[in-house]
Amino acid sequence: MLVVQKFGGSSVADAERVFNVARVVTDKYSEGNDVIVVVSAQGDTTDELIEKAREINPDASRREMDMLLSSGEQISIALLAMAIEKLGFPVISLLGWQAGFQTNSVYSAARIKRIQTERIQNELDKKNIVVVAGFQGINRFGDVTTLGRGGSDTSAVALAAALHADICQIYTDVDGVYTADPRKVKNAFKLDEITYDEMLELATLGAQVLNNRSVEMAKKYNVEIEVLSSLKRVPGTMVKEAAKMEKMLIKSVAKDTNVARIMIVGVPDEPGVAFQIFSRVAKAHINVDIILQSVGRDGTKDITFTVAADKGAEAVETLREYIERVGAQNISYDTGVAKISIVGAGMETHEGVAARMFEVLGDAGINIQMISTSEIKVSVLIDEAQADRAVQVVHAAFFEDSLAL
Repeated sequence: MLVVQKFGGSSVADAERVFNVARVVTDKYSEGNDVIVVVSAQGDTTDELIEKAREINPDASRREMDMLLSSGEQISIALLAMAIEKLGFPVISLLGWQAGFQTNSVYSAARIKRIQTERIQNELDKKNIVVVAGFQGINRFGDVTTLGRGGSDTSAVALAAALHADICQIYTDVDGVYTADPRKVKNAFKLDEITYDEMLELATLGAQVLNNRSVEMAKKYNVEIEVLSSLKRVPGTMVKEAAKMEKMLIKSVAKDTNVARIMIVGVPDEPGVAFQIFSRVAKAHINVDIILQSVGRDGTKDITFTVAADKGAEAVETLREYIERVGAQNISYDTGVAKISIVGAGMETHEGVAARMFEVLGDAGINIQMISTSEIKVSVLIDEAQADRAVQVVHAAFFEDSLAL
């Protein structure tokens, strides 16, 4: 078997954990498997590097930021390779460009265009364990690029797809995908299986288990993922095309506090205004989530939408000149909000799911500011201070009542 394993920053945060990962890797290799390991930067290294950059130049170019941030993974792969060497196993570490990752030139948010697998395949043929720096690649100019937050997950799945691996194991500080954050909801339980579509919704909605781009890629290339703990040797959660738990109405309740609500008041109620607004946001590489447009009145309307919290100020500045030119009254943003979501393929064939969610939130005195739905998801925007309680009451309604099945 060819196995791709990915370990996050917390899994290699210190020497003890590096050796723990080395043992997990070598145990899999000793079973007769070919093993590729993708590693993130240690602990909070990326955040520390960002802070160092701010001390020097708060407005540093994205190219230079990529050059800086990519160094975190270089440290991790070298240390892990040293640990595997000490355990007596053949190993080689490779940076993203050495492993053949070729990307576009969108610094800090690059997309993988292709992976030239010859080098990795040669190392596997030599029976080496191959340790690859996640989160990074190289563009057509020969510059180092990074894939954005969670990019190591994407690196691992991309390798599994390119090399037709039998499984891609994503090791984290939790032992699988839960019905809610087990640190916040005491009755949350681990799922044995979940579909790509459900996991993609959860990843997009704030469940910090898998990066959404990695799930998209896994679904596209049919790469089976297992989410499991690097600290506990227990089975994890399989992410695959079809899951057996058909009777489950919903699979999980997610909370996302990385949200900013952008409010534009008094824009002209004319054709093409929404296009002008959201095309500008798209050109700035800012993803929009929930959108709410009011009914026109007095020749104007209000448009409200959500983006990632760290993109709120940038979105406002991107739109300010246009908003002023068309005579809108005001544009502002607020980060004191949270998005609570329920996800499950079972919602497609059950009526009243959204109503039940709204009911329990209303009974708890939690006001809903915005709503977004899809076939397998219902999301609401609420006050951030009420987010944890909202997750608890919604989880209780769907998993502790008879409605859970």
